[in-house]
This record gives sequence, structure tokens and C-alpha cells, in this order.
Amino acid sequence: MKAQVRIALVGDYTPQAVAHQAIPVALQLTAAHLDIDVQPQWLPTDTLTSPDVLHDFDAIWVVPGSPYRHDDGAFMAIRHARENDVPFLGSCGGFQYAIVEYARNVMGWHDAGHAETDSGGRLVIAPLSCSLVEKTGDIVFQPDTRAARVYGSLNTHEGYHCNFGVNPEFVVDLQRFPLIISGHDTEGDVRAIELPAHRFYVATLFQSERAALRGELSPLVVELVKTAANG
Repeated sequence: MKAQVRIALVGDYTPQAVAHQAIPVALQLTAAHLDIDVQPQWLPTDTLTSPDVLHDFDAIWVVPGSPYRHDDGAFMAIRHARENDVPFLGSCGGFQYAIVEYARNVMGWHDAGHAETDSGGRLVIAPLSCSLVEKTGDIVFQPDTRAARVYGSLNTHEGYHCNFGVNPEFVVDLQRFPLIISGHDTEGDVRAIELPAHRFYVATLFQSERAALRGELSPLVVELVKTAANG
């Protein structure tokens, strides 16, 4: 009998969003590639009022589309995945919120915020110096990281749709904790993070799922599903 993997797609579905168009295709390609029955379910952020909603899922993907309708729902999903060793992928907005959640609940920065939605506190997510809306760019992975192993390379070229990223003022502080900055762009700005002690916890500012619209697998999506299937 074919293995089944249930994936919570945490975010507020928008048909016009390129990433939201790509995600189902990326999961279909991955399912065929791994011969696994992948069962995704979109969970709007305003339906996430308790972690109990997430208990029946094998993996959590916090998808692009910030600001979310219910920020607390997105943060709750990320924290649930991190604290319970649930395979987790965050892309674009999911990456940004993962940084804020980590700063608040692991680093103890309870005033950590996101410049898109917060006006005070330590804004660990800040406006990018140059917009990355519908742009592409080169990514360089750190050797011996999960991202590098999954891609089988230290380099990739990926697409974006964002105006916010990690505030450079807080990069040194982030690196003092178990979180690893595993990918940068060619200017040295943070583009991927991971938690090495976790079964699979990777978040990227880029949208690797866009590869599916070219008929290609996303290595990160493949690894998310594979890890979830191996329970």
C-alpha cells in the first residue's frame, strides 16, 4: 500500500498568487517522484485557533502570502512544528514569520517584530534595500547544511516575490543560537535558515516551489515529503 502524507498548507489562498498556483503542482510532481500519496490541505490562518487543528498532519508548510489574515495562526503553526519536531517548510512569508517566531520564543526577544505589520520593537524583518517582487537571483548554500545536501549543490537560482527580509542588524545575534543561516544571496544577505537538530526545519525567502511551473521538482518539497513519510 502506498504511503500517505498529510500536509498542512498554512496560509490564505489567493488564486492569483504565482506561488499558490505552483504549490499543488510541486506536491503532485513530488508525489509521483516518490510514489507517495500526498494529501495537502489548505488551512487559512484565521482557522488556526488551537494547535489541535495541526495534530493530524505529517508536515507543515507555511506558504507565501504575508501579511496573513491572522498572524497568530501562522506563528502558532510554526511554533508547533518547531517544538514538536514536525517536518516544516517556510517559503517567503513563512520564512519571515519563522525568523520572528524564533526570535520571540527561542531568543527571548518578546518585542521582535515584522516591519510590514509592526511599528515598534526589534524589527528582525525589515524592508529590503531592493524589491524582489517577481525577481530571480543566485543563492549560495553553506557546505554541510541540509539545504546544500538536499540540492546536491552549493548554488541554485530561484524566484522571489517579496519586499521584506532579515534585518542585517540582527544577523550576528541570530547566529549565536542553534538556528543556522544556510543560504545567502551573492551580496551576502540571508536567504535560507534551518534547525540542524530538527527532523526537517528549513525556511527560505525564495520560493523553490516555482520550479514546478517549469515541470521541475523542488528539492526542498521532495525532502519535506520524504521526511514526513519516514515518520
